[in-house]
Amino acid sequence: MADDRNFTLKIITPDRVFYEEEASMVEFNTVEGEVGIYKDHIPMTMIVAPGILTITRDGEVKEAALHAGFVEVLPDKVTILAEIVEWPGEIDVTRAEESKSRAEERIREHAPGTDMKRAEMALKRAVARIEVVK
Repeated sequence: MADDRNFTLKIITPDRVFYEEEASMVEFNTVEGEVGIYKDHIPMTMIVAPGILTITRDGEVKEAALHAGFVEVLPDKVTILAEIVEWPGEIDVTRAEESKSRAEERIREHAPGTDMKRAEMALKRAVARIEVVK
């Protein structure tokens, strides 16, 4: 029998359906801050910010690195349209650490012509990848 505290969570990327199952809670970062969604949440849309996606179902927790996208929340369904989302096993930690170092260097040097917003986003994505693997 289905748990009446669950809602349908669907996460779609341009390449695949990343996740499509029931969940009791989902947590992620938005441009407005961190959010946690349960069943019967008020309808809304949000813009995803880089960070860790946490999915809870039947007391079991799964984490992934979520980098960018949009979220639609309905009382019984949450849909995340993600640019990139990765399970820990899909992440190349060495590459993420190198990306983090490059982004930190660009921010530290703040050379003319450096797109600081882009460097900051690259740093946030790299940190999310590294943290979700730990």
